[in-house]
Amino acid sequence: MRIVIVPGIGGSDREHWQSIWESRHPGMRRIEPSSWDEPDADDWSRALDRAVGGARAVLVAHSLGCLLAVRWAHLHPENVAGLFLVAAPDPAGPRFPREPESFSAGLDVTPAAPVLMITSSDDPYCSPERAEQFAAQWGAASVSLGPRGHLNSASNLGDWEEGAHLLTAFAAGIQSPPRPGRSNVRAEQVACL
Repeated sequence: MRIVIVPGIGGSDREHWQSIWESRHPGMRRIEPSSWDEPDADDWSRALDRAVGGARAVLVAHSLGCLLAVRWAHLHPENVAGLFLVAAPDPAGPRFPREPESFSAGLDVTPAAPVLMITSSDDPYCSPERAEQFAAQWGAASVSLGPRGHLNSASNLGDWEEGAHLLTAFAAGIQSPPRPGRSNVRAEQVACL
């Protein structure tokens, strides 16, 4: 199964866990839009099209990339095996930048694929209450890691081993035989980490 990295604004620097994971796992692909610093939803969506390349993929998204991943998954259900969403921002929040306003439309969907949301209780871009609303809307299992900021380079996560374990458990749930219902991710798989 293909794993596609979907960073937020700026594309995740070298110290970001997404970049570290990608450097350790050459099979992972990263989207490559032309508008990293002035995000354009159409440009990013085309970049995601290219990175997935018609395969089925787990989208490993951070920040603004989460909003793209949710919308794209809704439009391309046949290509999405699962969504691993980390620190989704609130487009209506006071710290959401103006440049990516095009990412705020179309979020009132429920992707057909399993969704795991990883949140922080002190994320400056999304309150815990809003994160809960996103999880309910998107049909996501949710894990709060406590006060960890925006779960980016500034959070000093390094290779973020805890996150890698969560992704491994999530992917294992996707690959095991389906069970009745929409999601094959079991609460005990996430809770054991």
